[in-house]
Amino acid sequence: MTSLRRRLILLLVASIVGVVGLATAAAISVMGGPRPEVIMEPVARQIRLLVQLVPGELPGLKRVQIDLSDHPAGGIEDPKHTRVLNEILHNDGLELPAVVTRVVGKRRMVASVRLPDDRWMLVNIPDFSPPQRGWIVLAGWITLIVLGATAVSLYFTAVLTRPLEMLEAAVAKIGPDGVLAPLPEDGSGEVRATARALNQLSARLKTAMESRMRLVAAAGHDLRTPMTRMRLRVEFLDEDEREKWLNDLDELDRIADSAIRLVREEVDQDDVETVQLEKLVRDIVAEMETLGHHVTVERLEAVSVRAGALGLRRAIRNLMINAATHGAGCSVALTASNGKAMLGLTDRGPGIPPELLDKAFEPFFRVDPGRRQSVPGAGLGLAIAKEIIERYGGAVTLQNRDGGGLCQRIVFDAVSQHSVASGESAYA
Repeated sequence: MTSLRRRLILLLVASIVGVVGLATAAAISVMGGPRPEVIMEPVARQIRLLVQLVPGELPGLKRVQIDLSDHPAGGIEDPKHTRVLNEILHNDGLELPAVVTRVVGKRRMVASVRLPDDRWMLVNIPDFSPPQRGWIVLAGWITLIVLGATAVSLYFTAVLTRPLEMLEAAVAKIGPDGVLAPLPEDGSGEVRATARALNQLSARLKTAMESRMRLVAAAGHDLRTPMTRMRLRVEFLDEDEREKWLNDLDELDRIADSAIRLVREEVDQDDVETVQLEKLVRDIVAEMETLGHHVTVERLEAVSVRAGALGLRRAIRNLMINAATHGAGCSVALTASNGKAMLGLTDRGPGIPPELLDKAFEPFFRVDPGRRQSVPGAGLGLAIAKEIIERYGGAVTLQNRDGGGLCQRIVFDAVSQHSVASGESAYA
């Protein structure tokens, strides 16, 4: 019972049922019949009068119907009514023992009073208890109230939690670009206000991200002009100084190019299609070998995924270059299991310290800043690869291998072979 909706339903139902329970308890106390003192008072008065009419007390007794017996009435004794009746008779000065019994199978009681001559006078007591059908009606009434309270609680809880559900749905639909999907502005006033606020937030986020991307692209582009002038001036330096300046300028050039490529990945997104991943990986491996990188293939299973072919190719190439450059070679394994396509890129390098694994996908990340000159690159390859893979619904993780080295693992939802054979476009 952790969700707010369930808590509200439980609270409303408990509150309504609690109030109904108190009202029902009051109704039951009323429907349970009057107190014994109320019933026994007129019965005791009747007994006093009848005792005076016993034979030998008044003339004309034959015209009065008095039920006399040698033993008390049968049935189950009612201790409470018996005690109350004896107390009333005693207070009235009539010292005659009495017993109140309930007749088995009938809804009535009988008061048996022992006379001085050891005979018993039987007096019928009217039944003031509610009819048996009354309890059935009461049970049905309570059941209807509980069901009605539950239905009302469900409805009003749904109305109250609708804005919260809209927030949850909007967050779940956030795209890879971090922008909320547009929400329909209809329903109650609160729901419309919530949808309008979320849409405005989404528009502002999109504007801010586009502005940031334009700023990064403009900065990377504008860097080229002063870097060109610097290259011209470097030509007038001596050979030793010229080499150092050219290395620094090359690194600045790579940073500018990587920043522009990162912006393009955010803005220029290729269409999603069915990509035969094993063919794509095989082509990239061949390209890496042509460029002089040491890449080996362990296993390539036939599997297809839904992604942009050009973007996915760029991401996997970046990860392979990272493994081959920093890990003294790259080993590739592509497998398919349980509807998932898993691509593993392992190397034999020093790996990444565990405390830095979460930061490895940040832009311009370097395990050792001192390696900046010895290893080419701007530190954006992993960031670009992560951006592309997550855009198409995949996931990429890093893990240090036992015995040394790093494992880069990419996971995508696999496309069934039936979908591939049905005529969808595929990377070949």
